Amino acid sequence: MRIGYGELIGGLSGDMFAGALIDAGLSLRKLDRELRKIPGLRFELRASTRTVHGVRARRLSVTPSGKQPPRSWRQIRTLIGRSRLAPECKATALEIFSRLAAAEGKIHGVPPDQVHFHEIGAADSIVDIVAAAVGCRELGLGALHFSSVPLGSGLARSAHGPLPAPAPATLELLKGVPTYGVSVAAETVTPTGAAILRVLGQSFGRQPGMTIEKIGYGAGRQDFAERPNLFRLLVGEGEPPWTEEEMLVIETNIDDMNPEFYDYVFDRLFAAGARDVFLSPLQMKKNRPATLLRVLAEPSKREALARVLFRETSTIGLRCYLVGRLALRRSTAKVRTRYGPVRVKIVDQPDGEKRATPEYDDLKRIAAARHLPLKLLYDEAMRAIEKSGALAPAGDR
Repeated sequence: MRIGYGELIGGLSGDMFAGALIDAGLSLRKLDRELRKIPGLRFELRASTRTVHGVRARRLSVTPSGKQPPRSWRQIRTLIGRSRLAPECKATALEIFSRLAAAEGKIHGVPPDQVHFHEIGAADSIVDIVAAAVGCRELGLGALHFSSVPLGSGLARSAHGPLPAPAPATLELLKGVPTYGVSVAAETVTPTGAAILRVLGQSFGRQPGMTIEKIGYGAGRQDFAERPNLFRLLVGEGEPPWTEEEMLVIETNIDDMNPEFYDYVFDRLFAAGARDVFLSPLQMKKNRPATLLRVLAEPSKREALARVLFRETSTIGLRCYLVGRLALRRSTAKVRTRYGPVRVKIVDQPDGEKRATPEYDDLKRIAAARHLPLKLLYDEAMRAIEKSGALAPAGDR
């Protein structure tokens, strides 16, 4: 899957994100054509090059045609909804604005629909947010990850007057996202930048495994002596969410063994290192019903498992062959329930979500000891998993 990793070297704003997208390959002409699909939005686009601490970067400048009035969230929603943008671009842009409206409304004590954006409602901010949605689609980014967020300090100008940096709306949007303070007396992350990374980011922190194909740099408006005011976007193929390994299959057809023995054979095979053991019904020569006994294990366990099969079953021959195995990455955790601790298997799914399953052996043990229904324990464990936050994306924990 094609992914992106955004590194907030100096911080992030809407125009820095758009500049990095253009530097990474988003066509300015294509972006302009898409933005013209928004009715009533009049502007001119220009992508310029800046050198920041010796690094060449891009900046997207938007020149509105005429004076731009403040727009409410309701007006912006109507504007984007009536546009001819692709449905996924509309949905992404609207979600970013929705997050902004909720944050601003909470700070100013008004319902989100009544929020009137000033700087954010102007044409340049609408362009920046829609450019983020269009750029991710055009670059084919199936997932986007971000570094931790550097936050400056001091005071920043706004339509409401001087505000502390980071702006209150920025901090509201960054709840649950890893941040750290830097010695920059300025606003490093704008509310627009915070909303973009919060909506688009699937995780925050270290760069995920990926093969880098393109690198884009977006330049901020201010110059910081302490650090380059840059946003860097890496684009490439992400490592698959599974591991690949070589496994051994040992199998045999059995038609003359007491079926009561299979339970004991399973125990002996697992004790010898089998990863899995399973049975399938067969119809053999002379129309005799039989059982296919198949064992999956690491190749190094071949001799030990063969000894068990020859000793504990009636077989006189085994088939052995290597197979490739793909397995989703998984981890284990422990959650506390009112009936005791339960181990949990957490699986990373291909779409970035996580799936958790309580360990059956733990549920069985507790159910037997406390004389409780197994289903009750399972539901209790699932509630504990949800409460623990084990399934949340990294930025939402």
